[in-house]
Amino acid sequence: MQQVIGIDLGGTAIKLGRFTTTGECLQSLSVPTPQPQYPKPVLTAVAKAVATLDPHYQATAIGIGTPGPADITARIARIAINLPGWLDIPVAAILEAQTQRPVVVANDANCAGLGETWLGAGQAYQNLILLTLGTGVGGCIILNGQLFVGHDGCAGELGLVTLDPNGHECHSGNTGSLEQHVSAQAIRREMGMEPGELATLAAQGDKHAIAFWQRYGRLLGIGLVSSIYVLNPEAVIIGGGISAAARHFLPATQAEISQRIRPHYRGPLQILTATLGNRAGMIGAAKIALDHIS
Repeated sequence: MQQVIGIDLGGTAIKLGRFTTTGECLQSLSVPTPQPQYPKPVLTAVAKAVATLDPHYQATAIGIGTPGPADITARIARIAINLPGWLDIPVAAILEAQTQRPVVVANDANCAGLGETWLGAGQAYQNLILLTLGTGVGGCIILNGQLFVGHDGCAGELGLVTLDPNGHECHSGNTGSLEQHVSAQAIRREMGMEPGELATLAAQGDKHAIAFWQRYGRLLGIGLVSSIYVLNPEAVIIGGGISAAARHFLPATQAEISQRIRPHYRGPLQILTATLGNRAGMIGAAKIALDHIS
């Protein structure tokens, strides 16, 4: 049975899985991301992890999701705005030399979206968008069942849309982007706490935490409005680590979208939370590898 490796390269951990063509994960592994996350030590760690996961070369190809857009040939990580030194890094060539397998490179949020479309919350939909709420805010667009990346691979950065033109500077070059309002970094800056801590407080009935999440949900809804108007998706899927707190903010998000988009423009839009958790990225990366060799 054909096998591939899917890799989710994150700022704190590198997650790998060895998958069959049906999406069954035969084996998985997580290793720490070298700090600081410069390309050479990170990709060396990836190659060593692949050798540990698959020492007998049972997998015939590798898909890897990196925190930013890949080029249209799916070989170069063009930029990772929240990692140091990641600019036009030939990830595929470097890893192919070290692992002796063909490598396909993709945006990590696109991998998460493909994973959810293949085996998760998006299985029933042909047109959807996904936001990953974590250290940054990534986005993915699925149109007519296919990943949409634009003419040179950079489409789908839904977290970089402008929310406040006078807001905080973003590493993307924008100011006041959605990422600067709803990412983990933004939460720490505003509240001085981790998202998980605020979720725990809200669950305990803390009024300040509850008010924060309601405000957060409204901002997220406002940030999604433009994407919904432009793309008319059947579903919006919310993933990433912060989605674990969705019960505290998603009602406010849904209310904001309902208020700002008339039913004729959004139809029976579904606002869903991702179901694959932190496995979505490596599952989607595996799917990209499978599609590449099929």
